[in-house]
Amino acid sequence: MEESGQFLKIMENLRSKENPANREGMSRFGINTSCALGVPMPVLRRMAKQIGRDHHLAMQLWESGVHEARILACLIDAVEEVTGEQMDTWVKDFNSWDLCDQCCSNLFDKTPFAWGRAVDWSGRQEEFVKRAAFVLMAALAVHDKKAPDEGFFQFFPLIIRESGDERNFVKKAVNWALRQIGKRSTLLNARAIETARSLIRSDNPATRWIGRDAMKELTGGALQKKLQRIEG
Repeated sequence: MEESGQFLKIMENLRSKENPANREGMSRFGINTSCALGVPMPVLRRMAKQIGRDHHLAMQLWESGVHEARILACLIDAVEEVTGEQMDTWVKDFNSWDLCDQCCSNLFDKTPFAWGRAVDWSGRQEEFVKRAAFVLMAALAVHDKKAPDEGFFQFFPLIIRESGDERNFVKKAVNWALRQIGKRSTLLNARAIETARSLIRSDNPATRWIGRDAMKELTGGALQKKLQRIEG
Protein backbone atom coordinates (compact mmCIF):
# COMPACT_ATOMS: atom_id res chain seq x y z
CA MET A 1 0.00 0.00 0.00
CA GLU A 2 1.45 3.35 -1.07
CA GLU A 3 2.28 5.59 1.85
CA SER A 4 0.62 9.02 1.76
CA GLY A 5 2.08 12.25 3.05
CA GLN A 6 -0.62 12.43 5.70
CA PHE A 7 0.23 8.95 6.94
CA LEU A 8 3.92 9.84 7.24
CA LYS A 9 3.10 13.05 9.14
CA ILE A 10 0.85 11.17 11.56
CA MET A 11 3.49 8.53 12.22
CA GLU A 12 6.08 11.25 12.78
CA ASN A 13 3.67 12.98 15.18
CA LEU A 14 3.05 9.73 17.08
CA ARG A 15 6.75 9.01 17.42
CA SER A 16 7.37 12.54 18.67
CA LYS A 17 4.99 11.79 21.55
CA GLU A 18 6.80 8.62 22.63
CA ASN A 19 6.69 8.30 26.41
CA PRO A 20 8.81 5.51 27.95
CA ALA A 21 7.40 6.10 31.44
CA ASN A 22 3.84 5.76 30.21
CA ARG A 23 4.84 2.67 28.24
CA GLU A 24 6.11 1.08 31.45
CA GLY A 25 2.78 1.90 33.09
CA MET A 26 0.92 0.24 30.23
CA SER A 27 3.01 -2.87 30.71
CA ARG A 28 2.04 -3.01 34.40
CA PHE A 29 -1.61 -3.11 33.31
CA GLY A 30 -0.98 -6.16 31.16
CA ILE A 31 -0.73 -4.32 27.85
CA ASN A 32 1.67 -5.72 25.27
CA THR A 33 4.16 -2.90 24.71
CA SER A 34 6.52 -4.64 22.28
CA CYS A 35 5.43 -2.26 19.51
CA ALA A 36 4.08 0.56 21.68
CA LEU A 37 5.23 4.16 22.03
CA GLY A 38 3.43 4.99 25.26
CA VAL A 39 1.06 7.60 23.80
CA PRO A 40 -2.00 8.00 26.11
CA MET A 41 -5.55 7.37 24.90
CA PRO A 42 -6.73 11.00 25.40
CA VAL A 43 -4.00 12.11 23.00
CA LEU A 44 -5.04 9.48 20.45
CA ARG A 45 -8.68 10.53 20.71
CA ARG A 46 -7.77 14.16 20.10
CA MET A 47 -5.72 13.15 17.09
CA ALA A 48 -8.60 11.06 15.75
CA LYS A 49 -11.00 13.99 16.10
CA GLN A 50 -8.65 16.23 14.14
CA ILE A 51 -8.10 13.63 11.39
CA GLY A 52 -11.73 12.64 10.87
CA ARG A 53 -12.96 9.48 9.13
CA ASP A 54 -10.60 8.01 6.57
CA HIS A 55 -10.68 4.34 5.62
CA HIS A 56 -7.58 4.36 3.43
CA LEU A 57 -5.54 6.10 6.12
CA ALA A 58 -6.84 3.68 8.74
CA MET A 59 -5.60 0.75 6.65
CA GLN A 60 -2.17 2.37 6.36
CA LEU A 61 -1.98 3.00 10.10
CA TRP A 62 -2.91 -0.60 10.83
CA GLU A 63 -0.28 -1.93 8.47
CA SER A 64 2.39 0.06 10.34
CA GLY A 65 2.19 -2.44 13.21
CA VAL A 66 2.68 0.33 15.79
CA HIS A 67 0.36 -0.19 18.75
CA GLU A 68 -0.93 3.37 18.99
CA ALA A 69 -1.24 3.69 15.21
CA ARG A 70 -3.51 0.65 15.21
CA ILE A 71 -5.69 2.09 17.96
CA LEU A 72 -5.86 5.34 15.98
CA ALA A 73 -6.91 3.29 12.94
CA CYS A 74 -9.87 1.92 14.92
CA LEU A 75 -10.90 5.45 15.85
CA ILE A 76 -10.81 6.95 12.36
CA ASP A 77 -11.92 4.10 10.10
CA ALA A 78 -15.18 4.64 8.19
CA VAL A 79 -17.61 1.99 9.42
CA GLU A 80 -19.47 1.78 6.12
CA GLU A 81 -16.25 0.78 4.35
CA VAL A 82 -15.23 -1.95 6.79
CA THR A 83 -15.64 -5.45 5.38
CA GLY A 84 -15.95 -8.79 7.09
CA GLU A 85 -12.65 -9.79 5.52
CA GLN A 86 -10.96 -6.75 7.07
CA MET A 87 -12.33 -7.71 10.48
CA ASP A 88 -11.04 -11.27 10.08
CA THR A 89 -7.62 -9.93 9.13
CA TRP A 90 -7.36 -7.36 11.90
CA VAL A 91 -8.57 -9.68 14.65
CA LYS A 92 -5.66 -12.01 13.91
CA ASP A 93 -3.31 -9.12 14.69
CA PHE A 94 -4.75 -8.49 18.15
CA ASN A 95 -1.94 -9.02 20.64
CA SER A 96 -3.16 -6.97 23.60
CA TRP A 97 -6.44 -6.56 25.46
CA ASP A 98 -6.59 -2.80 24.97
CA LEU A 99 -6.22 -3.00 21.20
CA CYS A 100 -8.86 -5.72 21.13
CA ASP A 101 -11.30 -3.71 23.25
CA GLN A 102 -10.77 -0.40 21.46
CA CYS A 103 -11.25 -1.97 18.05
CA CYS A 104 -14.33 -3.96 19.01
CA SER A 105 -16.10 -1.20 20.94
CA ASN A 106 -15.24 1.74 18.66
CA LEU A 107 -15.46 0.13 15.23
CA PHE A 108 -16.35 -3.53 14.83
CA ASP A 109 -19.54 -3.37 16.91
CA LYS A 110 -20.98 -0.74 14.55
CA THR A 111 -20.63 -2.92 11.44
CA PRO A 112 -23.37 -5.22 10.11
CA PHE A 113 -20.96 -8.13 10.60
CA ALA A 114 -20.64 -7.74 14.37
CA TRP A 115 -23.34 -10.22 15.42
CA GLY A 116 -22.08 -12.99 13.17
CA ARG A 117 -18.45 -12.46 14.08
CA ALA A 118 -19.29 -12.54 17.81
CA VAL A 119 -20.74 -16.01 17.30
CA ASP A 120 -18.01 -17.27 14.97
CA TRP A 121 -15.05 -15.95 16.96
CA SER A 122 -16.37 -17.32 20.27
CA GLY A 123 -15.33 -20.79 19.17
CA ARG A 124 -11.80 -19.81 18.16
CA GLN A 125 -8.86 -20.82 20.34
CA GLU A 126 -6.64 -17.75 19.85
CA GLU A 127 -6.80 -15.80 23.10
CA PHE A 128 -7.55 -12.35 21.71
CA VAL A 129 -9.82 -13.60 18.94
CA LYS A 130 -11.98 -15.30 21.53
CA ARG A 131 -11.82 -12.23 23.75
CA ALA A 132 -12.94 -10.14 20.78
CA ALA A 133 -16.07 -12.26 20.46
CA PHE A 134 -17.21 -11.53 23.98
CA VAL A 135 -16.14 -7.88 23.92
CA LEU A 136 -18.34 -7.57 20.83
CA MET A 137 -21.26 -9.09 22.73
CA ALA A 138 -20.77 -6.60 25.56
CA ALA A 139 -20.40 -3.67 23.15
CA LEU A 140 -23.51 -4.65 21.21
CA ALA A 141 -25.49 -4.80 24.45
CA VAL A 142 -24.45 -1.23 25.22
CA HIS A 143 -24.40 0.39 21.78
CA ASP A 144 -26.99 -1.36 19.59
CA LYS A 145 -30.04 0.36 21.04
CA LYS A 146 -32.39 -0.88 18.29
CA ALA A 147 -31.57 -4.57 18.60
CA PRO A 148 -34.41 -6.69 20.04
CA ASP A 149 -33.70 -8.44 23.32
CA GLU A 150 -34.29 -11.80 21.65
CA GLY A 151 -31.22 -11.25 19.51
CA PHE A 152 -29.05 -11.62 22.59
CA PHE A 153 -30.49 -15.03 23.54
CA GLN A 154 -28.03 -16.73 21.16
CA PHE A 155 -25.13 -15.48 23.27
CA PHE A 156 -26.04 -17.21 26.54
CA PRO A 157 -25.17 -20.75 25.35
CA LEU A 158 -21.85 -19.41 24.05
CA ILE A 159 -21.12 -17.77 27.41
CA ILE A 160 -21.79 -21.08 29.14
CA ARG A 161 -19.75 -23.04 26.61
CA GLU A 162 -16.66 -20.85 26.87
CA SER A 163 -16.86 -20.02 30.57
CA GLY A 164 -14.33 -22.73 31.40
CA ASP A 165 -11.50 -20.95 29.58
CA GLU A 166 -9.17 -20.04 32.43
CA ARG A 167 -7.11 -17.49 30.48
CA ASN A 168 -7.57 -14.21 32.29
CA PHE A 169 -8.29 -12.04 29.24
CA VAL A 170 -10.90 -14.49 28.00
CA LYS A 171 -12.48 -15.12 31.38
CA LYS A 172 -12.94 -11.41 32.07
CA ALA A 173 -14.46 -10.80 28.63
CA VAL A 174 -16.98 -13.63 29.09
CA ASN A 175 -17.92 -12.11 32.44
CA TRP A 176 -18.20 -8.66 30.87
CA ALA A 177 -20.52 -9.93 28.15
CA LEU A 178 -22.81 -11.64 30.66
CA ARG A 179 -23.03 -8.54 32.85
CA GLN A 180 -23.64 -6.08 30.03
CA ILE A 181 -26.32 -8.21 28.40
CA GLY A 182 -28.00 -8.64 31.77
CA LYS A 183 -28.06 -4.88 32.33
CA ARG A 184 -29.96 -4.19 29.12
CA SER A 185 -33.54 -5.07 30.19
CA THR A 186 -35.55 -6.97 32.80
CA LEU A 187 -36.02 -9.83 30.36
CA LEU A 188 -32.31 -10.17 29.66
CA ASN A 189 -31.51 -9.59 33.31
CA ALA A 190 -33.61 -12.62 34.26
CA ARG A 191 -31.92 -14.73 31.58
CA ALA A 192 -28.47 -13.55 32.68
CA ILE A 193 -29.20 -14.36 36.33
CA GLU A 194 -30.39 -17.81 35.31
CA THR A 195 -27.17 -18.28 33.34
CA ALA A 196 -25.03 -17.04 36.23
CA ARG A 197 -26.71 -19.52 38.59
CA SER A 198 -25.89 -22.38 36.23
CA LEU A 199 -22.25 -21.23 36.08
CA ILE A 200 -21.98 -21.07 39.86
CA ARG A 201 -22.92 -24.75 40.07
CA SER A 202 -19.95 -25.74 37.87
CA ASP A 203 -16.89 -27.65 39.09
CA ASN A 204 -14.66 -25.38 36.99
CA PRO A 205 -13.07 -22.52 39.01
CA ALA A 206 -13.15 -20.06 36.09
CA THR A 207 -16.79 -20.82 35.38
CA ARG A 208 -17.76 -20.37 39.02
CA TRP A 209 -15.88 -17.06 39.21
CA ILE A 210 -17.71 -15.70 36.17
CA GLY A 211 -21.06 -16.71 37.63
CA ARG A 212 -20.44 -15.35 41.11
CA ASP A 213 -18.94 -12.07 39.96
CA ALA A 214 -21.72 -11.43 37.45
CA MET A 215 -24.40 -12.36 39.97
CA LYS A 216 -23.33 -9.56 42.31
CA GLU A 217 -24.06 -6.88 39.75
CA LEU A 218 -27.03 -8.56 38.08
CA THR A 219 -28.94 -8.93 41.34
CA GLY A 220 -27.74 -5.68 42.90
CA GLY A 221 -30.27 -3.22 44.16
CA ALA A 222 -28.97 -0.34 42.06
CA LEU A 223 -29.37 -2.24 38.80
CA GLN A 224 -32.76 -3.65 39.74
CA LYS A 225 -34.07 -0.18 40.58
CA LYS A 226 -32.68 1.23 37.34
CA LEU A 227 -34.34 -1.48 35.25
CA GLN A 228 -37.67 -1.00 37.02
CA ARG A 229 -37.43 2.75 36.53
CA ILE A 230 -36.65 2.42 32.82
CA GLU A 231 -39.34 -0.14 32.07
CA GLY A 232 -41.85 0.84 34.73
